[in-house]
This record gives sequence, C-alpha cells and structure tokens, in this order.
Amino acid sequence: MAASAAGVGARSLEPLDFGSTADIIKLIPKDLFAELCERIIQHLHGQSPGVDTVELCQRFQTAGVEMNVADLAKIINVVSFLFGTAAKNNLSAEELSTGLGNAISTLPKHAVQVIRHIWNEQGKFIIMSEDARNMATVGQIIDIHWKLGMAVSSDSCRSLKYPYVTMTLKVAEPSGQIMSKSFEMTIPQFQDFFRHFKEMAAVLETV
Repeated sequence: MAASAAGVGARSLEPLDFGSTADIIKLIPKDLFAELCERIIQHLHGQSPGVDTVELCQRFQTAGVEMNVADLAKIINVVSFLFGTAAKNNLSAEELSTGLGNAISTLPKHAVQVIRHIWNEQGKFIIMSEDARNMATVGQIIDIHWKLGMAVSSDSCRSLKYPYVTMTLKVAEPSGQIMSKSFEMTIPQFQDFFRHFKEMAAVLETV
C-alpha cells in the first residue's frame, strides 16, 4: 500500500512542465540555486514568511546571473509546488527524484541534484496540513516603511509644494514570495489611514 501511495505521489508531478523556466534555471549556478531552494524550504516549514524575490534577484544579478523579478517568481512558484506536492504525498528524496526524472526531462541535472539533496535533508520538517493550506489564501504584511516628501511640480502645475506620504508595504504573498508594494497619500489621507489603525488597535486590546 505504501509503495502504491508513493507511486501516486510521484505521478502527481507528471503534469508539471517547467517549459521556458527550465532554460532560466540553467543560467543559475548550483550554489545560488541551492540558496533559492533553501529559502523556499524555510518558508514552507514556517521559518520565514516568504522568499524576498526582489532582494534575491538583486543578489543573483550581483553574482553575474541575468535575471529579472518576473522570471525568478516563476522559478519560486514551480519549486514551491514541487516541495509542496512532495510534502502532501509524503515522498522520499528518491521518489521525488524519480518523479522529477519522469516528469521534467528539460530540468538541468544540477537542479535535480540540488532539489533531491535539500529535500532529503529538510523535507521531513515540512508539515502541509489541510488547515495550513486553507489559511494560506491571503497575503501577510511583514514590514511597513514610510517617508514624507514634498511635491514640487506636476503636468498641470509648475509649483505645487504640498507634502505627501509614501508608504511601502512588504507583503508575503500566498505563493511564498515577498513583494514590495508602494503608494502615495496626501496628508489628510494619511491621517485618516492612521485613524483607522488606531481604531483597530483599540478593538484588538479588548479581545
């Protein structure tokens, strides 16, 4: 029965096709791909809120790897799916490797070796419970930055000189990626925004 279940788990990888993403992975050195997989594993077993796609992309570019955030996001999504499927079906490193070999012939050999090694070392720590999967449907704010600026010009007015606030939110998406989202507010908008936060804090103190 266990062998049959493992076979079903390995076959669940068969519909997966890296497509053009495999060509991108081929450009990533083994050590950097291992670091990427490590960060994904850390997220899946709750050691981090997600993978900071922008920061990791900058690290790759500094190391001389031609990479953009969109391409890196594709890789993170596919590798997260691989590890998540392996956890859901309780696959061993050997079963995962077999599934990879059968399903994804275009994946470079060094990537398969890294995935197998990291899964063998850390896969047992991942618990993909049904409740955890159901909860991971919305993003989580993990950091907030703001700065005060002064608008000095626009298309319709040469000298506006009004203050505004730029908010930058770091959000851990359900996919496991950490993305930065920025927006601007006028001072009245920011004051209203702050008022709502104070109201939420007051309510939370009563819980």
